[in-house]
Amino acid sequence: MKRPVFKRSIFRPSVGRRSVIAGIILTLLLCFSGCGREKQETSETRLQVGLVFDVGGKGDKSFNDAAYRGLTQAARDYPVEFVEFEPGEDADRESGLRKLARGGYDLVIGVGFLFTDAITKVARDFPEVHFAAVDYDLKPGLEIPPNLVALKFREEEGSFLVGALAAMKSRTGTVGFIGGMDIPLIHKFEAGYAHGVRTQNPQVEVLVNYAGATGKAFDDPVKGQELALAQFNRGADIIFQAAGTTGLGVKEAALEKGGMVIWVDSNGNYLAPGTILTSMVKKVDVAVYETIAAVHDGLFQGGIREFGLAEDGVGYVIDEHNRELIDDQMIARLEELKAAVIAGDIIVPKE
Repeated sequence: MKRPVFKRSIFRPSVGRRSVIAGIILTLLLCFSGCGREKQETSETRLQVGLVFDVGGKGDKSFNDAAYRGLTQAARDYPVEFVEFEPGEDADRESGLRKLARGGYDLVIGVGFLFTDAITKVARDFPEVHFAAVDYDLKPGLEIPPNLVALKFREEEGSFLVGALAAMKSRTGTVGFIGGMDIPLIHKFEAGYAHGVRTQNPQVEVLVNYAGATGKAFDDPVKGQELALAQFNRGADIIFQAAGTTGLGVKEAALEKGGMVIWVDSNGNYLAPGTILTSMVKKVDVAVYETIAAVHDGLFQGGIREFGLAEDGVGYVIDEHNRELIDDQMIARLEELKAAVIAGDIIVPKE
């Protein structure tokens, strides 16, 4: 059984050499006078932030890593002390959130829709603490506490663009989609992708598989490789994966079969240049960063914040690792479709 792990980190903005020396001396003095306390006083007020990872944890090259990037970037730009927590089991999510709330943290962040019930409950119990939930599930009748911000994304819009690209790039006339857990959130990726394929070329077939019906479906590379091999064997030459670390298995299958993969959430183009066609980025890092900044500046507001193409919250990536795979005509078409979605001329379905 995987056990929960807490990790504490402190980032400070760059300062001059004398300031650094003075800071070291001050820290030593404080330690001698106050070691043993959970939190030590310093000459600056640091924002206390706790982040609880989703299934797969840090190092997934995708969703969790995007949240961590936003956290560490905010910690470079603001005086922040933060703790990372990787849950071992489902029950650890609520216990981890509660431990951070009791510990006096200013902001507690849950990464992933699986936190919805637990973070709602804990936020109600600790009204003085700020909470943020990435991919919060807006269930009917569920009221968001005023100290909780739900960070939502229009994943279908970014998926629409990479679907159109897959249709333009496919040579076999068959492309694939592999999702992690079979849930409405991942259905948005599938629906947007399929709509992009049909918009660009209705003759292209889309194969669809999901890795499972539990959270484990986001952390099963063996299953991902098995599903991808089956799709490549059925004629797919490009597969879009929205499956967490399960997607690492999709990449391995593509390398084995000479196919291509569209990465998800974070920019994974560098993972296999020539094999990763592009990445549908979901800018969780931006959402996390902006939430921390809002708390620091006293501008935090509970409720719903949504990020789509218009807010530059989702999109596709072209860089030195995949530029040779995508020609100027393809880019022009993608930008045309992007503008149409932002203008409301194209409505991308969510299911």
